[in-house]
Amino acid sequence: MTEHERNALNVAPGAPHDNLLSETLSYVIGLGLALLLTGISFWVASTALLWGPGIAVGLVVLAIAQMGIHLVFFLHITSGPDNSNNVLALAFGVLIVLLVMIGTIWIMAHMAANMGPPPALTNLQMQR
Repeated sequence: MTEHERNALNVAPGAPHDNLLSETLSYVIGLGLALLLTGISFWVASTALLWGPGIAVGLVVLAIAQMGIHLVFFLHITSGPDNSNNVLALAFGVLIVLLVMIGTIWIMAHMAANMGPPPALTNLQMQR
């Protein structure tokens, strides 16, 4: 292996690659890690070896690790100075999703409280 090939393979996962081999290798490593975490998640959800309440915590930890794998290997989010726009776009997207989710929950809760029948109708009894 030449010095150029060694330097081409020595690239951070989210950094831009200069040849097809290193880029393909990065995607294959990301795919392998994502499949491994998915398999572990299925095992955690279906096993009886773990403490019951710990299963939810384990699945949350594995989901966060899965998100990290996707961000680094597939979306190429790194901590480099040239990547600040991607991080800001990701943070803005997360903010919008959270605002929509919280707003929807808030609206649905208020509709459930205010759209029911009035108490006078629920206490009616048949009179003869």
